[in-house]
Amino acid sequence: MEKLFAKFANATARATGSPLAFLICVASVVIWASVGPVFKFSETWQLVINTGTTIVTFLMVFLIQNTQNRDGAALQTKLDELILASSAENQFIGIEKLTDKELAALHAHCATQAKKSQAWLEKAQSEREKRRKPASAKAPPRSRTARAKPAS
Repeated sequence: MEKLFAKFANATARATGSPLAFLICVASVVIWASVGPVFKFSETWQLVINTGTTIVTFLMVFLIQNTQNRDGAALQTKLDELILASSAENQFIGIEKLTDKELAALHAHCATQAKKSQAWLEKAQSEREKRRKPASAKAPPRSRTARAKPAS
């Protein structure tokens, strides 16, 4: 049942996210609006579009949520695999299940580490720039009174 629903949700999400589906919706609204004068813009005329859009919206919410849940789970699984395969800290595996407070604390820890890393990188860059200055830049300027050799 789950595989069948997943296939249905994926197919529906692809179809309803297409340009053709958008054009069909625009055409439906244009047709509905153009027959308004025929029905004298009655309550029934308004009820048709309201009911139709409500039903479609209601059903699409569940399909979109299902698709996002699967995409999110797949993304988290891929990130967990990358963490395991790298030298990153394993404490980040499964953090999507933490509370907001726990996530905020972990985020603060990462922000602190990032600032330390940035400071270290800036210090290293500064040291590199000091070493790269040419020797002529360190030499004192020549006197203005020194004369050039005459041409021979």
